[in-house]
Amino acid sequence: MNSNHEAESDAHRLRRLGYKQELARRLSGFSNFAISFSIICILAGGVSSFHLGLCSVGGASIGLGWPLVALFSLAVAATMGQLASAFPTAGGLYHWAAILGGRGWGWATAWFNLAGLITVLAAINVGTYRTAATALGYAVGGESWSEHLAQILVVVAITASQAAINHLGISATAKLTDFSGYWILLISALLTCCLIGFAPFLDFSRLVEFRNMSGEAGGGVWPSTESLALLFALGMLLPAYTITGFDASAHASEETLHASEAVPRGIVQSVLISGVAGWVLLSAVVLAAPSVPEAGAMGEGAFPWILHGVFPTWLASSFAAAIVAAQYLCGLATVTSASRMAFAFARDGGLPFSHSVRWVCPKRRSPAVAIWVTSTAAVLFTLYTPVYSTITAVCTIFLYLSYVLPNILGARAYGKTWTTMGPWSLGRWYKPLAWLSVLGCIGLIGVGMQPPNDRSIWVVGAMALVLAMVWFSGERHRFPGPPILRERTADVPEEPAAAVTS
Repeated sequence: MNSNHEAESDAHRLRRLGYKQELARRLSGFSNFAISFSIICILAGGVSSFHLGLCSVGGASIGLGWPLVALFSLAVAATMGQLASAFPTAGGLYHWAAILGGRGWGWATAWFNLAGLITVLAAINVGTYRTAATALGYAVGGESWSEHLAQILVVVAITASQAAINHLGISATAKLTDFSGYWILLISALLTCCLIGFAPFLDFSRLVEFRNMSGEAGGGVWPSTESLALLFALGMLLPAYTITGFDASAHASEETLHASEAVPRGIVQSVLISGVAGWVLLSAVVLAAPSVPEAGAMGEGAFPWILHGVFPTWLASSFAAAIVAAQYLCGLATVTSASRMAFAFARDGGLPFSHSVRWVCPKRRSPAVAIWVTSTAAVLFTLYTPVYSTITAVCTIFLYLSYVLPNILGARAYGKTWTTMGPWSLGRWYKPLAWLSVLGCIGLIGVGMQPPNDRSIWVVGAMALVLAMVWFSGERHRFPGPPILRERTADVPEEPAAAVTS
């Protein structure tokens, strides 16, 4: 089957869901995988958030906590893959929730997912700035106005350049994200080998040893507490934040060839490979550390302290530069994902000024306005909360809420109102994995709202309250939802699904 025939077949499936092919369908299966793999980017979240894990209970946070969360993320990815195979559209999670549960659920999922993508873009680019600044010897994490201003200016420059590249079209972005996939694997492998090779000794007990690194012992990353269980849970924010963004494969569905099979593979493979590679890499970091207590006491500077403590200066600086490049490409792929979500939601009238946001550049066939709107929103969010750990907690909560809402609806509809699956299916494993992901998400939300990230309670709570007020005050009568719902209910006064969510 040639690519033209595949593109025609994919366009036909898209028309059956009520949309015409507007975006350029040029992504291969590897390119679809590379977008999610680039956003997960163990050299971004795994490095810039390393202190969130190490400064909780030490090495056990990596050795034991990382694989636990990676398995949970894999369950979420697998169930997401089945939904993506059945409904291969941009803005995937929004469509899945709307089709399986009604307009209201789709509308809420869209807002949570869009908020998650915007805040994760903010977290990635703030992390990129801080990694680069630390490598160059500049202080980060302070409260002075000059530090905040420097962070804002650099984050604006980073985000604007990523938006400009995305503006050029999916072909330019795909070349860079394809390169990013190879780059992440190469640098991760080299860094792991060098860490093991340069390590003064290897004590594998570090990976299962629990230390209370709260308070001053952990550089003030987490408040002082005697509860190792709470600290272990807080450390799980490291893998939970790192292994996010794999919904990007779904958002790129309308630009991917043979999407109903390539997209679910891209989602699952990106999580599986990132989970294993990230665990190996960060375990090597812990094993190579000259001293775990001393590294923990460095707080946010733990990772660069280990790097410079193990390697000669030239090698540590080379790896730091390679990591910053990977983090930049991670942000680039996130702009792609966030803009496609905004485009898909605006296409159905879900955003303010939807007619403008959904505009596709006829020459480059990219959602230009959506690209710049989401990029601007990410920068503005960093102005509200420059605290890095709070940004990571908020984006993790938003993203996993949007991941799990379609799973709840899918588990309820499976075998009842949802009987036609795509070519990629989990069969009888779908429902138990879907409910497992729901339970995991609830626990993750609780952890993400613990001090010092309790500001996330207000961010998430305020958003939930505003969404409820807007929906019940009129949006439920205005928002039409995806075309497939309108076609189903053209001759019915009120759709049953909307009655459930209203």
